[in-house]
This record gives sequence, C-alpha cells and structure tokens, in this order.
Amino acid sequence: MMHDPISLDLTGKLLVAMPGMGDPRFDRSVIFVCAHSEEGAMGLIVNKPASDVDLGAVLEQLDIEVDPESRHMPIHIGGPVETSRGFVLHSTEYQSRLKTLEISENFGMTATLDVLEDIAAGDGPRAALIMLGYAGWGAGQLEGEISRNGWLTVDAGAELIFSTDDDAKWAAALGTLGVDPLGLSGMAGRA
Repeated sequence: MMHDPISLDLTGKLLVAMPGMGDPRFDRSVIFVCAHSEEGAMGLIVNKPASDVDLGAVLEQLDIEVDPESRHMPIHIGGPVETSRGFVLHSTEYQSRLKTLEISENFGMTATLDVLEDIAAGDGPRAALIMLGYAGWGAGQLEGEISRNGWLTVDAGAELIFSTDDDAKWAAALGTLGVDPLGLSGMAGRA
C-alpha cells in the first residue's frame, strides 16, 4: 500500500536547511512548522534575529508602553512573506484573550496585538520568540523540497527554540539527529 506523501503532517516539527538548498533566504535556517496540511504549510524561522530592530522599537511604533526588562527582546525574521506582520511563538501556559493557535503541548503561536501588550506589561508568555514575517509553501511544495534534500525534519524541543543561542540553533538541530554540520555536503546523491 502506497502512502500519499502529503499525508505526512509536519506541524510542530523543525525544518533544518541543508547546505546548497538553493535559496539564500533560508541558508542555515531552522524553521518551526506552525501548520501543515494538504493545502500547504506555514512556519517561522527561529534562528535569524533582525539586526536593526528590537521589541522596544516595535512597541514604540504601536504606541505601547514597554517594560524596561522587555525593551531589548530581539525580533526575529520569521520568513520572507508578509514581513510587516508579527507572530509570537511561545510556551503554552500563555493564552491570548483573542486567539492563540495551539500547535502542540509545548508550543503556541499568537498573531494578535494583545500578546505584545502582555509582553510589554511583563504578563506575556514564560518563553517567546517574536517574528516579523513567515515562511509559506503551497500545496505539495514543501514535500517536494524535502524530497529534493532541501530540508531535514527534526523534533522541536522548547530548549532548542527558546534557550539556545540563535547562531547555534542550526548545528544544535542537526545534532539532535546525530549529524555533524561539517560532514554535510550541498550535493545530493542517488545510489
């Protein structure tokens, strides 16, 4: 019995970019998959901090008073789609008053303004990454990229996402599979 490759559900998993995948926007990216279905997939890059903006700057633009402890929280580049739209990937003890997408037992995602207001007031999630933009794939597109060796899939751990330094997340994600990044090649082969 053949299985339809689209029946694979990657929601709550990590995509780890392989060397030589061909898209410089995703070089050494680690993407948390927030939703995956037959219609496509949506994810957030968790290891690419924006160099020119922090939470304080974003909240000032929104006229939200910011708690000094939260002011310098980094903003991440979540992906190349809708780069002015904000998303917060967070621990599940936090629930928005408006709408939180429950992804798994360890992760929720909120894209409503109230999560930023709560973070600014010191009442936000225990662990969170704030992103601008997201990565999106149409029906079958992500599965095709995986079959062409563009991505490895890895189980998502809260410590890797929320506690590991951004510049170490790619190698750490590969390490969960026992893969040494130095041994990876950008060339795919077939036997």
